[in-house]
Amino acid sequence: MRITWLGHACFMVEYEGYRVVIDPFRDVPGFADVSVEADMVLCSHGHFDHAHTDGVTLREGRANPFTVETVETFHDEEGGALRGKNTVHILRAGGLKVVHLGDLGHRLTREQAEKLWDCDVLMVPVGGTYTVDHAGAISAQAWLLPRVTIPMHYRGDDFGFDNIDTVDEFLNYFAPADVCRYETNTLEVTADTRSQLALLHRPV
Repeated sequence: MRITWLGHACFMVEYEGYRVVIDPFRDVPGFADVSVEADMVLCSHGHFDHAHTDGVTLREGRANPFTVETVETFHDEEGGALRGKNTVHILRAGGLKVVHLGDLGHRLTREQAEKLWDCDVLMVPVGGTYTVDHAGAISAQAWLLPRVTIPMHYRGDDFGFDNIDTVDEFLNYFAPADVCRYETNTLEVTADTRSQLALLHRPV
């Protein structure tokens, strides 16, 4: 399975030539608006930086190897009163389970976490303000225990919203040997991929 970070909280997940784009965005500082071809598009919620579906041109005719499940959560710590609901997506294909937390804004309940356990890949927001912060992200990661953790929705030196945090505090939770810094924004995941924090390169 191939996972490509398109920036912010947007990923393309590919298996057997079939492409699923999750949380396409527009108007995020430092990134070009998403403009890709795919076979399916999924959005965690309706905000502009997660639901730019106009940027995804849908293809037709390919067999879909994925099963998709959802877990309803909230975009804040007040039951959605501030920013509404957030949908977590679970993708399965080829014996692998991928979880994209979207703009999760609160600690997971046990019932929610039970549906997400045993995932091979976890995309987790770490920037705070609009999502859980690094401590909340660490809580989710420690509870779900994925083999591969990919941080998202954070600020870099020249990208991201000014009022969200960098990834640094989240990285400090992991042993240096477990942090893999990639020179590309694409990661190939198989059943043999070792446990790691995968820091993908900023999309060019």
